[in-house]
Amino acid sequence: MAPAAAGPAPAPGAPLLQVEDLEVVLPAGAGTGTVLDRVSFVVDAGSTTGLIGESGSGKTMSAMSIVGLLPPGAETAGRIAWKSEDLLTAAARRIRQVRGREIGVIFQDPLAALNPIETIGKQVGEILRRGGMPRQQVRARVLELLDRVGIPEPEQRIDVYPHELSGGMRQRVMIATALAGEPQLIIADEPTTALDVTTQARILRLLADLRDREGVAMLLVSHDLRVMAHVADVVVVMYAGRVAERGPAREVLEHPRHPYTRALAHNVPAVSTKSAIAEPLQGAPANPFDRPAGCAFHPRCPMAQDRCRTDVPVLREVEPGRFSACHFAERVES
Repeated sequence: MAPAAAGPAPAPGAPLLQVEDLEVVLPAGAGTGTVLDRVSFVVDAGSTTGLIGESGSGKTMSAMSIVGLLPPGAETAGRIAWKSEDLLTAAARRIRQVRGREIGVIFQDPLAALNPIETIGKQVGEILRRGGMPRQQVRARVLELLDRVGIPEPEQRIDVYPHELSGGMRQRVMIATALAGEPQLIIADEPTTALDVTTQARILRLLADLRDREGVAMLLVSHDLRVMAHVADVVVVMYAGRVAERGPAREVLEHPRHPYTRALAHNVPAVSTKSAIAEPLQGAPANPFDRPAGCAFHPRCPMAQDRCRTDVPVLREVEPGRFSACHFAERVES
């Protein structure tokens, strides 16, 4: 018997998680740095929201803020509404209850996240034991979870250690661990990084199947637009700790309304609708601790004008359901 989820899940399509004007300030040497600046997005029940951007864009920081896994000394503002409960003001004990039981987390590096001196069966079963499942029932439930995520011959693998499994199998163990508490939301942080193309496809199919078959909502963090094109319903494009663009995944990826999104799309031939050849993204990502004045993307933007160098663009609705933080969003071509 699985541990009961805390409270009923909203109906499919209803807001499950709402992040509103999230700000995170971290110590930076002698001063401080705002690494997340008024970040807002929603995850609906039974859907997948994708956070995408280059390294340092703030996507992982946004995701980890939800489950209280920020670096020491971080200061936060805004609101993270989990089924109307504000997790930013919740007690640490409550956050620990939510993490694992109501919100599962799949970390980027399963080899680092898994304990090397404990068997995978013991690690997957830890959430079950914490949830009060009788010890004699835990092993059977772990075997069920391992089978559910496609671990072959789970009876033979339940007592192995992480280093005895392939990268793809370790990632499946992480997914089984995330599912153990019967969560309503799974946060997947770069779940296919460092996996070969074939294994990536299998993991993505597994995540999509969990969403479609069991109604588990997902917040997917990735730098790979191909991943988003296969899995996400809504995409939030981040740059230098701010939201650059937000909207339905297919529309955003095929018809971007921000020059940064366009550059990302044209840097991946499989996603670009206009070019069969990848166009390298010029320049280095902006440092959120030392953003340039105006639009943070302007030093790399081929559309930049004087206004972009002085005025920070506001995230605004440019089409129904489409939002862009670009002064000239209507002029961006796919």
